Amino acid sequence: MGLPGLQRVDHIGFTVPDLDEAHRFLVDVLGCEYLYSLGPFAHPDEDDDWMATHLQVHPRAVIVENRFFRCGATTLFEVFHYTSPDQENAIPRNSDIGGHHVALYVDDLDLAVEHLRAAGIEVFDGPTASRGPGEGNRWIYFRSPWGMQWELVSYPGGKRYDRERAAAKGVAP
Repeated sequence: MGLPGLQRVDHIGFTVPDLDEAHRFLVDVLGCEYLYSLGPFAHPDEDDDWMATHLQVHPRAVIVENRFFRCGATTLFEVFHYTSPDQENAIPRNSDIGGHHVALYVDDLDLAVEHLRAAGIEVFDGPTASRGPGEGNRWIYFRSPWGMQWELVSYPGGKRYDRERAAAKGVAP
């Protein structure tokens, strides 16, 4: 039994050091749609631990601003700019606990990679063709201007596991 009523991912939130830089990257490079901004949010009262109990951050942390962007048809990015007395600025690698990346599906991987490179975005080696159950997928990682890792994926003919499952059910993938 999974989480009752689960439908989809609603949004992905992440913190950036420069919200204007992130805005330009998300809108001008990735093509996201800017929706709206909120903030600032702070709880300066020394006895108020709302930030700690609700967000697990330092009680005197401040959300200077957060902006919302739509990526594609359904995914939202909630992008934060925080200040906090105990804020760390080390960017986790994928191999670090808490490491992460955001994968974006594109129709034409090679065209998307050209676009990123033309925009001056650091693109890692690849693309790489998946094998095994993921056969049919090609992917490549890239880095945002603030250092966060992202991935592009494309599998216009589907992945092998999807094709095999569809064949077993007697339906087209």
